[in-house]
Amino acid sequence: MKKIYFVLLLSFLLSSSGIIAQIPNNSFEDWTSMGTYEIPQQWGTLNDYTASFNVFTATKGTPGNPGNSYLNLTSKALSTGVVVPGFAISGALDPVTLAPLSGFPFTQRPQKLTGKWQFMAYGPEAGFIAVYLTKWNSNLSRRDTVALRKYALPGMVMSWATFNITLNYLTGDNPDTAVIILSSSGPSPYVDSYLYVDNITFSGTVAGITEHSIPERLEIMTNPSNESFTFHCNLSGLYNSRITLLNITGQTLETLTPDTSGPDFISSFKTVNLMKGVYFIRLQSGTYSEVRKVILL
Repeated sequence: MKKIYFVLLLSFLLSSSGIIAQIPNNSFEDWTSMGTYEIPQQWGTLNDYTASFNVFTATKGTPGNPGNSYLNLTSKALSTGVVVPGFAISGALDPVTLAPLSGFPFTQRPQKLTGKWQFMAYGPEAGFIAVYLTKWNSNLSRRDTVALRKYALPGMVMSWATFNITLNYLTGDNPDTAVIILSSSGPSPYVDSYLYVDNITFSGTVAGITEHSIPERLEIMTNPSNESFTFHCNLSGLYNSRITLLNITGQTLETLTPDTSGPDFISSFKTVNLMKGVYFIRLQSGTYSEVRKVILL
């Protein structure tokens, strides 16, 4: 029953709320009364879906840090025994029209998501904060991921503290939409796990990548491909390098540690177990990072 509910929850998240210069109602000062409960304006929550159980996992906390209020996300049990995580989302798209259902477009390339938080996880699964920057690809009629980060909450923070979550960029494009997800629990929620959030904002800027500014260190030798992605790396001056194959959502599928006995490294990622579509190969060494898009036919 819990797994079924979580699948329904994810379906809701992927079809409910968009983002620019800053985040809508980022200080959670604005709330709308629904009679027996409130919802934060311009944020999607599960309160409408749990109201019939008189259970609300997204509530107004006071005072804010700073301000009058903050967002209190707490995992709670329904009378059926199902434990519902505290979820809030800003930025999901209508899958038919591609128009934001709430929030607004976002066209910048921020370095970090920052804000204030408190959190505690009961049980083995901590909550998370996820950020996705995407861009509509009119040529392929799909939405491409420009940057992302899913950050699992570490340990516990029992009093207000500042957080800084650095985004991982996959392309040099500017996005057109942002999605932010806040969760008090992971896929198997535990009662009373909580995440308090206030005054979230984007900060810093990551420069776009141009063809002339990309060092010729990572060359994809078979692209598109239907068997394997073979690549060549120039590792001169790079140390502790790793090469990673990512899917379109940024999930790591395979990682290689190159042989650094010489400046050149040639290898490949096998694709026999992969579905057709777009993937990314990333070369990393310290703060240096270079990404190439590859296509599996």
